[in-house]
Amino acid sequence: MRLPAPRGGGSPVRAARRNYVMIERLRRATCGVKLRAMLVAAAVCPCPPLLVPEVAGGAAHEMDAARAACDEALRRLAAARPEKLVVVGPAEPPARGTYAQGARGSFRGFGVDLDVTLGKGDAVPDAHPLPSSLAVGAWLLSRAEWTAAPVEGLGVGEPLNRERCEAVGAQLAASDERLALLVMGDGTNCRTLKAPGYFDERAAAFDARAARALDEASPEQLLALDEELGYELGASGRSSWHVLAGAAAAGKGEAGTGDGFEGRLLYDEAPYGVGYLVASWS
Repeated sequence: MRLPAPRGGGSPVRAARRNYVMIERLRRATCGVKLRAMLVAAAVCPCPPLLVPEVAGGAAHEMDAARAACDEALRRLAAARPEKLVVVGPAEPPARGTYAQGARGSFRGFGVDLDVTLGKGDAVPDAHPLPSSLAVGAWLLSRAEWTAAPVEGLGVGEPLNRERCEAVGAQLAASDERLALLVMGDGTNCRTLKAPGYFDERAAAFDARAARALDEASPEQLLALDEELGYELGASGRSSWHVLAGAAAAGKGEAGTGDGFEGRLLYDEAPYGVGYLVASWS
């Protein structure tokens, strides 16, 4: 089984309807089906546009450690010799769905004259623009001069429930190709009084559970993250992390090889009151 073909333009309403149908088909396609998982590695990175120095401006140095950690995660990803890379990140309704290599993104909405493309090659004309999370992912890949494998993108909704996220992950892993995932998304956005979501005393504990799950490469712990609590706390990465968990869990027991992953947490900070996590699974 394959993902539906990446789509181009169209009205936001039709795009949203089309992408809802896509997710529902993915869920039904994997229900009760034993899949052979081919996920070989994953990198988990945050997706604030502030990762891009041109966007951060004079504060760019404040994200140097996060960028370095992302660079290391991508280096480890390339070392796994994948045959395909899928960048997964949160997206608003008009931008949810799949993206082909060459899809374009932009940081013009943040006051910066900077465009990016997903992977190498020519930009895809008239394609729907990348959501912010995938644009940051494309920028990281460009920074790393990624050539290890062809690249696709997948924008998922932050409210997408755990079961559907898990099904999407299992579908991604149902391939004879060696698959790698670049999983974009932030932790909670309410770690301090000056955070975008103000302060919530539950935020630090939620991020700590996510960090532990990523460090231990535990799909079970990731799937145990409460989706409603994550949404309340503004954790944009929750749905992307659940997709990763679904892809990794698909390889256990009769569904696949049963081989586990070795995890390493490379970064865990909240510089602006938002939890930023970087991890590598190999």
